Amino acid sequence: MKTRTLRILSGFFLGACNWAATFAATIPAAPPELPPTEMVARVIRAAPSVHAAASQIRAEEANRQRLEAGTHEWSIRLGRQQLKARSSDNSEQRYKEWNADIERPIRLPGKAAMDAELGAKGVAIAEIAHGDMLHETSRKLLKAWFVWLKENVSVDQWQAQMQLLEKQSGAVQRRQQLGDAARLETILVNAAKAQAEAQWIQSTVRLSSASEDLRRRFPELPLIKPLTISEPQPITGNAKDWIEAILEHSHELGIARGETQRAHMLAGRSEQDRLPDPTVGVHFASERGGEDRIFGAYIAIPLPGEGRRAQSNAHQALASVANNQEADVLQRITAEAAVLVQNAEAAFTIWQAGKQAASNLNQAAEMTARAYQLGEGSLSDLLQSRRQAHEAQLVARLLQLEALELRYRLMLDAHQLWDLD
Repeated sequence: MKTRTLRILSGFFLGACNWAATFAATIPAAPPELPPTEMVARVIRAAPSVHAAASQIRAEEANRQRLEAGTHEWSIRLGRQQLKARSSDNSEQRYKEWNADIERPIRLPGKAAMDAELGAKGVAIAEIAHGDMLHETSRKLLKAWFVWLKENVSVDQWQAQMQLLEKQSGAVQRRQQLGDAARLETILVNAAKAQAEAQWIQSTVRLSSASEDLRRRFPELPLIKPLTISEPQPITGNAKDWIEAILEHSHELGIARGETQRAHMLAGRSEQDRLPDPTVGVHFASERGGEDRIFGAYIAIPLPGEGRRAQSNAHQALASVANNQEADVLQRITAEAAVLVQNAEAAFTIWQAGKQAASNLNQAAEMTARAYQLGEGSLSDLLQSRRQAHEAQLVARLLQLEALELRYRLMLDAHQLWDLD
């Protein structure tokens, strides 16, 4: 019995472990060169621009309540007068009189429902704008982060070049002490060291600026240099699918479409306002010192004029403007998405070529170094070869980051990276 129970528990435990492993495998791990996703979400949501967009939602919710309630309110009119009357015997009599009116305009059927729809549309647009601000802030963070990564790579590469030239300088000094090197070689290697040091200082200044920019704009983001940089992967899928995914998740296009819908709703609402809302009220009066009591009801209907027709025509024209603006946004975003896909695909190929060039020039530099050690080459050729290899390596590493950045930007616009809304 115990053995059977242990087998059942063991099978259950192994099944649970397999399920957990499968579930964990479905969760995409954050790339090593990017900050943790949880950290990114917290930093982006803490941005002032995102808070401002959230406040705009609350403002539109209040505006929706205002539209649902309407602008028509009760009003009271009070009046008092004195009546002087002469009787048949020519005597004068005075009477105190007063009157009171209570009235309120009434929205005609259909206007209240359309006002409620307008308010709801404003809230929907504000919510899309909030998502757009989250997305735009994510774009800014991604761009600033890769600027910082590229400057880190530049600093590291020039520092490695300085160390290599320092070793070469020591070797030249030993050869000169042994009488096996001319003074010209010392001048050449010192010049190369000075050039490398100048480039290193410039890259250090740029790194400091990039770090300060990140700290100021995203103060809660820790600047921890990644231990490894992953190799870029080719862009899978065709350009049409990527463009459709970007258009489907484009907040900017969603805002443009929402504004077009709201413009048409406003045009319809303005058309309804060509028929004015009536005002209904009740009237109370006391005349001849209270001898006469008056009670009545009334309705007042404004007579529509050219102003209402002009306002309706203006809203119709604005609806046409919104249609054209939406078409312009669609055209621009489609073009930008197509260019982004093309650049991301090309960046991978360019990085591969740059990586191969760096490998070839590094081999050439090693061969030149061996030839120099055997006395078959000059120091000038060696320094030039190593500089070319160094610059090619730096370019290859920067192209690697460029390919990664474009790929992540493509994924971000398609909501496959940092999807916060």
